[in-house]
Amino acid sequence: MSLKVFDLECAQHHVFEGWFRSHDDYETQHAGGLIVCPVCGDAQVVKRLSAPRLNVGHLHPAVVSSPSRDRAPAGGTDVGRSSAMAPVPGGASGKGEPMTPERLAALQVEVFKQVKAFVRRAENVGPRFAEEARKMHEGDTDTRAIRGTATREEQAALAEDGIDIVALPDIFDGDDNLH
Repeated sequence: MSLKVFDLECAQHHVFEGWFRSHDDYETQHAGGLIVCPVCGDAQVVKRLSAPRLNVGHLHPAVVSSPSRDRAPAGGTDVGRSSAMAPVPGGASGKGEPMTPERLAALQVEVFKQVKAFVRRAENVGPRFAEEARKMHEGDTDTRAIRGTATREEQAALAEDGIDIVALPDIFDGDDNLH
């Protein structure tokens, strides 16, 4: 089965890929509001102009590597390595199967779940975020994972003072389920 891969963008300018069985499948899902941004959950998604991906793997003979060809010479340069699709080590079944759209989607969901779990474990200091971040930076309080809200002005002031912060979309803080 071949899949259509489209570059998509939400109204918040998050860019992501969508994999569909056909262009009609994309149109049906889009019309039904089923396509949402994986970052912010926005359903106002449009297709971006993208170069087509041509599946030309069948035009090249498969390169089979042998143990002797996989060794790097003393200089450290890899020679004789195949550029064919390699299995992903440590896959879901641990057998190193090639990455499929289904496995990629499952991996993306797992990454989102891990980020959400990390954010939820951070102490929520609410609107005191800038104040708490500054205290930690200056050594006035113990360093810990915190989350909260900050105005654009507070964010700019923190950046000017060399205090690194990361703005996360609300999707990582909500109670919704990723699927």
